[in-house]
Amino acid sequence: MILNVYTDWGSRWNPGVAWLWVYITDINWLEVEKRYKSLWIKTNNEAEYLWAYYWIKRAIELWWKEINLFMDSKLVIEQLLWNWKIKKDELRVINNDINQLVKQNNTKVNYTWIARENNKEADRLSNVAMDLD
Repeated sequence: MILNVYTDWGSRWNPGVAWLWVYITDINWLEVEKRYKSLWIKTNNEAEYLWAYYWIKRAIELWWKEINLFMDSKLVIEQLLWNWKIKKDELRVINNDINQLVKQNNTKVNYTWIARENNKEADRLSNVAMDLD
């Protein structure tokens, strides 16, 4: 079985309090869950990496062995696919954590960049979460 994970984050400032939202569906587009999490003060790039980490971890907790991760962060997707170099040490650490998490749990992750306008539900939900702050 394959799980689709759509995730987005939001912050009113950079760096600032970062809110992460995820919208998870099964392969038939039936909703599995919606969640949000606050990361406190993070930069844009740290938040983007951390939302990839947290929601891959959540999908694994739901016992899925194949995950389609959809993100509107070109940077994170290209670095997770090893197409772009990682210049910041803090991002390299999170990238390694993601790779270890996937490997340790024998999970396949398909990393896909999508345009922000195609990630509307996750984007909408990240704004809902920020309004809670």
